[in-house]
Amino acid sequence: MNCMEDFREFNSRAVSPYHVVDEIVRILNENEFTGLLPAAPFTIEPGGKYYVKGHGSSLIAFTVGEKFEEGSGIYIAASHTDFPCFRIKPNPDMKEGDYGKVDVECYGGAILSTWMDRPLGIAGRAAFRSGEDLHPGMCLFDSGRPVLTIPNLPIHLNKEVNKGVELNRQTDLMPVYGMWQEKGLISWIEEELSLEQGSILDYDFYIYCSEPGTEIGTEGEFYSSPRLDNMTSVFAGLQGILHSGRETGVNAAVFFDHEEIGSRTKQGAGSMWLSNTLERIYDALAPGRIHYLEALEKSRMLSMDVSHAYHPNQGGRYDPKNHVMLNSGVTIKESGVQSYATDSEEIACLMRLMEKEGIPFCKYINRSDQAGGGTLGSIASALLPVMTADVGIPVLAMHSARETMGSKDLPALVKLVQAYFKMA
Repeated sequence: MNCMEDFREFNSRAVSPYHVVDEIVRILNENEFTGLLPAAPFTIEPGGKYYVKGHGSSLIAFTVGEKFEEGSGIYIAASHTDFPCFRIKPNPDMKEGDYGKVDVECYGGAILSTWMDRPLGIAGRAAFRSGEDLHPGMCLFDSGRPVLTIPNLPIHLNKEVNKGVELNRQTDLMPVYGMWQEKGLISWIEEELSLEQGSILDYDFYIYCSEPGTEIGTEGEFYSSPRLDNMTSVFAGLQGILHSGRETGVNAAVFFDHEEIGSRTKQGAGSMWLSNTLERIYDALAPGRIHYLEALEKSRMLSMDVSHAYHPNQGGRYDPKNHVMLNSGVTIKESGVQSYATDSEEIACLMRLMEKEGIPFCKYINRSDQAGGGTLGSIASALLPVMTADVGIPVLAMHSARETMGSKDLPALVKLVQAYFKMA
């Protein structure tokens, strides 16, 4: 396996949360995982490999040890399928002069200025008319090429631009899709999907940066790409479950949606979806809820998301002792207020594992006078009370349209998850 080449290919297809899950399913099927229907009983056997989707944009892939026993623990590696971007509103067509524009809303905490003047694609899911009122047709859409851009105003018309400009989310960030056409954007998408005009009832369409990832640095030591947050963790979780090796218990790679907007949705980490699904899995192997509850006491969770890398021009923004550089390996993120899941026992276990496997790692914590972001770890572990730690890889320009990571860090995270899924 060439980790970076495989990631480049995976990320090029990960253009919406629905496409992330679709690509995961494709890879799982190639590796002889069996798909389970959420609304049907689970038939599961020791030694088996399975997955179950959650509302199209979340998924749990899991393996069962050959020597599964009642009460044996569940090891979870969790990440999220969404990323900061723009979402297309209903009735999106806007005419400005002879241009056609798209009415969008901001999704997540994007660095807005970084989306200007870039080639942008459209991807997501459409619900269209079918013969059944309660079961509309569902399909994925990816423009497959850039069709939008958000142009900057030239400096000649805004001479203060280099002093900093606050972008208005409603008036300054509407992408242009071309010259005005009466048929509109959704009709164009219907044509692309070979659907009858007017058949799309609703949709979840997102705008993504369509630029490819690339190595940078004199020695190729950096990698610049869209969606490093959080496709790096998704990729590591997937590679971990593909090479799962525990003989006992259950290993589960969990891919949640909606982390960037708070996780509190039916397919997010702030829901009962994970707990309910794990209980169903365990009950299919060891009937009786008590066995599942006992198993939780022997279970653990890796919450995986990117961390802030030390910025060479803004060193004062970081804790003086606990900051991380690119190419420093896996980051263990800690926070006394639990914005990152912080459990000294679980962190000690991970440190010992990484020392044993020769995996480089560092610890990160925010400055005491500066709040950082949070992750799904603390949210998920409040609903599924197991030992949890937050890990990831360091990136520069987190939440930019393009982010930068060290070329050595993703292989280190993949190696950690694979070793984690083989722990006794």
